[in-house]
Amino acid sequence: MRLAFWRSGKAEAEAAEVATPQITPAAERPVSAQIGELDFLAIGQAIGRKRSWIILPTLLAAALSITAVNLITPRYKSEVRILIDGRENVFLRPNGERNDDRNSLDAEAVTSQVQLLLSRDLAREVIKKNKLAELPEFDPVLRGFSPLKSLLALIGIGRDPISLTPEERVLDAYYERFTAYAVDKSRVVVIEFQSRDPDLAAQVANSIADGYLVFQQGARREQARSAGQWLAGEIESLRKKVAEAEARVEDFRSKSSLFVGTNNTTLSNQQMGELNTQLNNARALKSDAESKARLIREMLQTGRPIEASEVLNSELIRRLSEQRVTLRAQLAEQSSTLLDNHPRIKEIKAQLADLDRQIRDEASKISRSLDNDARIAGGRVEDASASLEQVKKQASSTNGQDVQLRALEREAKAQRDLLESYLAKYREATTRENIDAAPADGRIISRASVSNTPAYPKKLPIVLIATLATLMLSTGLIVTGELLRMTIPRATAAFVSAPAPMRASAMTSVVVAPVEPKFAAAEEPSVHPVAVPLAPEIEPELGEVEQLAETLLAAAGAARKVTILGTASSGSITLTALTIARLAARKARVIVVDLAGASPTFAAVSADPNAPGLAELMHGEASFTQIITKDRLSRVHLVSAGRPGSDRALLQSPRLGLAIDALLKVYDHVLLDAGSASDLPAELLTAQARAVVVPDASMASDARELMCEELRAVGFSVVTMLSKPVLPSDAVEPAPRVVAA
Repeated sequence: MRLAFWRSGKAEAEAAEVATPQITPAAERPVSAQIGELDFLAIGQAIGRKRSWIILPTLLAAALSITAVNLITPRYKSEVRILIDGRENVFLRPNGERNDDRNSLDAEAVTSQVQLLLSRDLAREVIKKNKLAELPEFDPVLRGFSPLKSLLALIGIGRDPISLTPEERVLDAYYERFTAYAVDKSRVVVIEFQSRDPDLAAQVANSIADGYLVFQQGARREQARSAGQWLAGEIESLRKKVAEAEARVEDFRSKSSLFVGTNNTTLSNQQMGELNTQLNNARALKSDAESKARLIREMLQTGRPIEASEVLNSELIRRLSEQRVTLRAQLAEQSSTLLDNHPRIKEIKAQLADLDRQIRDEASKISRSLDNDARIAGGRVEDASASLEQVKKQASSTNGQDVQLRALEREAKAQRDLLESYLAKYREATTRENIDAAPADGRIISRASVSNTPAYPKKLPIVLIATLATLMLSTGLIVTGELLRMTIPRATAAFVSAPAPMRASAMTSVVVAPVEPKFAAAEEPSVHPVAVPLAPEIEPELGEVEQLAETLLAAAGAARKVTILGTASSGSITLTALTIARLAARKARVIVVDLAGASPTFAAVSADPNAPGLAELMHGEASFTQIITKDRLSRVHLVSAGRPGSDRALLQSPRLGLAIDALLKVYDHVLLDAGSASDLPAELLTAQARAVVVPDASMASDARELMCEELRAVGFSVVTMLSKPVLPSDAVEPAPRVVAA
């Protein structure tokens, strides 16, 4: 793409359009905007010129596809739907089986049922039931010999039907027309079958569903039959084991004298319990008798009234007490009229004393009787203790035998429980085997019906796909050829409008590393660039700048950092930097950093003239994403020095060098617009950088050579001196003009 300046001789309206960021019409667009980019108008014209190469193949493909779909024998499809619900008859369900366990079906279970539908055993039953082996549709041999299939089989494509068995041929045709799949997020399985005969398609689909249900029922009955046979043998064996275990228990009990008494306890344990009870009772009687006798003796010794229940309950004591009460009454009556020495009073007192003596004698007898009872109870205690000790010794000698007996009893009980559980399962298995109405895991919810619409081939989709594919393929080939034809070297298109000798002679510069053009001046005949009127004095300048841009692109990593400075005006240096950047941006990522100061030209071409710049970045008021803007007329990115009125002393900060290094890691080329570089650090401009010098037009040749030597001495690796600054075409006018890229 070649860069051209707007001339002062153009109309004032065109200059105003260039100053504002608007796209010029295609007829007035510069050569650089049309070469190397997609020209949709040229592509459309190429498609219009070669439309016969698109229409004819498309029509031919449509005709061939229509013929092919009409020659293919149609197939009709029928569909059956089965719901997998894990049904179970409540009367046939085993007692230990829970209902929720039977109904828990996951996606894997449904997929397993689909694989059961695809089993070869079920396929053989369906083929045999519907006599598919006798139909030519399912046995290719019945249709006759096919030389094409035999030839394809010889070269390894396909299989020769003659080399297959009749069963394999029929199964291959069966599975080619049969499809079974599970409906997503449901327990419904779909069975589809295709055939040339619609009645046969529906018949086979229904046969597959019925055979599947019968197959499941047969599997259930076979499972119950196998379980019953196994349980019958196990039951006979367990019966013998139970009888033997119980016989061992009884033999060991009789040998060990470990007979069972009441409450399922052994006789020794029962006898021990009874003796312990008698011993406790005897001890209680002895203690009670001793306590009562001691109490009565204490009352007799102290002379207190005898109030023990054993004394008071004595019949003799009761009669004596009644007589005593009567005499006490008579004594009280006689004492009212007689004195104490009266014979009658003495007689009554003598009778009372005799009664008291008799009562005390009777209490003493009762006390002695209790002592005798205590001694008798003590004898019983001794006898019971001796008997208990003897029984304990006998029980301790039989503990080991008792442990063995319990072990034998546990073994016999375990065998008996296992026998009972096997008997219950055997009865259930026998019942399930004898009932023919055992439910399957699924039920048919939609049977197949005869279809009148062919399912294969889909005529309209096939014709449309073939036609559209041919149309797109032919159009794509023409567009690709046109794009390849339009792709030419950029240098050829850039220098078409000017002769090569004129461009070469106009380049007068002092260069440390020679800049050689890397492109040929010859033109391809197929390239027709748009002619743009250029002033004779501008063509050499543009050729020099374009050649410099190509040199920077060729140097790649060696020219990543380019410092543009000189003695020309600030606007000329900025225009030169923008021109080089726009030319290099066609093949690389380029950014221009304004270090000279706020330039009207720089602000005019920026997409965001009010964006912050380096000064705000150094001050910490902005980030990288905020200071980077775009050029309105190209892909170049821009970074300004700062907003008007910012402090240029911030550009002396060491952080500026870090910012430039960060940009070098992101962009292929970083162009520094340094202006006259009077107040910038030399290390910032020269570190791993090239220099492009923009001199004043009146600068002498010896001064130019001296400046180049000084710049090399400062630290620039390569110094390129332009012949003269790039000036806008309307430099005579006071207002600055913008470059059109």
